[in-house]
Formats: sequence, structure tokens, C-alpha cells
Amino acid sequence: METVNEIIQWLSNNILTLEPTAILDIAIIAFIIYKLMMLLRRTSSGNVVKGIIVVVVAMGVARLLHLYAVDFILTYALEWGILALIILFQPELRRFLERVGNIGLTKVFVREEKPEELESAIAQTVIAYTSLSKDRVGALMVFERSNRLDEQISTGTALDCAVSAELLKNIFWNKAPLHDGAVIVRNGRIVGAGCMLPLSGNVNLSRDLGMRHRAGIGMSENSDAVVAIVSEETGSISVAVGGMLKRHLAPETLDRLLRNELMPKEETPATTGAKTVLTTLFKSRKEEPADGKDQGQ
Repeated sequence: METVNEIIQWLSNNILTLEPTAILDIAIIAFIIYKLMMLLRRTSSGNVVKGIIVVVVAMGVARLLHLYAVDFILTYALEWGILALIILFQPELRRFLERVGNIGLTKVFVREEKPEELESAIAQTVIAYTSLSKDRVGALMVFERSNRLDEQISTGTALDCAVSAELLKNIFWNKAPLHDGAVIVRNGRIVGAGCMLPLSGNVNLSRDLGMRHRAGIGMSENSDAVVAIVSEETGSISVAVGGMLKRHLAPETLDRLLRNELMPKEETPATTGAKTVLTTLFKSRKEEPADGKDQGQ
């Protein structure tokens, strides 16, 4: 209990007494670090960063245990690794600088959200999938979320158009040139068609699942995307999320599932209440009289 009191006392003495400029300074740095981490998370570069952290930790352990040979090798590997990082991160660095030049610094770290386009895309997808399921036409759609799918988009035909039921039915028509690949949707717009997806490495999948379903599951295993599938053999509608496949969905269930997974979540009462408490706290501290007396008279 004394430890808790000491922590509370330390917080009140050090954090609550910070100047507004210091709080703003910390908030800006934290925001930049958070956005950089999110940018890394959207690409395969996040795994590279994890590898670098492992090497740095190994260097620290080697020095602590006086493993001079291991420390020597890791030190030189890290020095040469700077050049390797520039090569490995070259596509991400190029895209980052292109975004800076195209939209300016104020929007580099801001993810564009268009709920109205996304809602329309979901509605049009459900209409198209209802028809495709009835006609037993295979379909594979990937809805991008936080993890960017630029690598998969580059394997197909780049597009930039709104999602419509008629367009989807034309793309997935079995004689259309792009029907074999996947359609990728970003922020409610089609950005690629005929795209190749990674197959699932799960050996426990049912044998009656074809390549379309395995590709959909594989995409959901390698990213946080939501993948909607129509079976060409049975007309069954399925959705893959996080490596899990939900099969034999009715159109109404598909609509509800896509909205739950893709639409922006509204702030909960708890979050709103926390913001109100914090605002009131800082406001009361700012307006507190210096002599502690009531100024209402």
C-alpha cells in the first residue's frame, strides 16, 4: 500500500505539474513514434525491425557476459546493416517520400477514412455476392485494413474506381480476363483486380476447400484484411478473418459481418467519459485561484 501511495505521490509531483508546452512536446513525439510504428506494421518491414531488435538485445547480452567474439561479429554486422537497411527499406522509403511530396507533411501520417464510400462498397458487395452465389460464379475480394497490400496489388491490374455490383459481376464473370485473381478494396474503392494472394500454409484445412478459399485464408493469415469468397462449385459465401474461415453465410449475415469488421467503431461511453474527466481535471487546475479562496463572490 505504501508503494501505491509513493507512485501516486510521484505522479502528482512530476506529471501533473508539467508545463503545457512540455505536455504538448511529449504528445507530439509520442504521436510521431506511434504513426511510424503503424507505417511499419502495414508492411513486411515490421518483421525486419523485430530482427534488428533481436540483434541489438543479443549484442547487449554478449557484452554483459563478456562474449568478445560474438560481440565483435554482431557489432560489425550492425555497422554493415545500416547499408542493408537502406536497401531493404528502399520501396517503403520511396513511397514515404512520394507521399510527402504529393500531400505535404500535415497529411503524411494521417490515414484517409471515407465511411460513406466504405458503407456503399459493403452494400454493393452484398448485392453482387448474392447474385454470384445464385449463379455459382466464383469471387474473391480483399478489404484492406491497417496492413497495406501494395505487394499484392502490384501482381494484378491497378484500378481506382468505386465498388459497384455490376462491375464486380463483370470482373468475376468466368470469361473475363481478371476473374481468376482477387479484387482488392482500399477505403471503399477498388484499387486492384486480378491480384495474386499467398496460399495458406495450414495443413489442417478441409480438403474440400479449393485454391480460392486457401488464397483467401492465406491473405487473412498474413494481414489483418477481411476476405470475402464465393465458391464456384457450391455458390457458398465465406469470409476469412485472422486465418479463420466462416462458411455458408446468408447475404444478411455477410452484410452484418462486413460492417462489424470494416466500419469505424463509434466511441464507447467509457471512452467519452474518460475524456470528459480529463478535460474537467485540467480545466479545474487551470482555473484554481492562487490563494485557494472562492472567487465566486
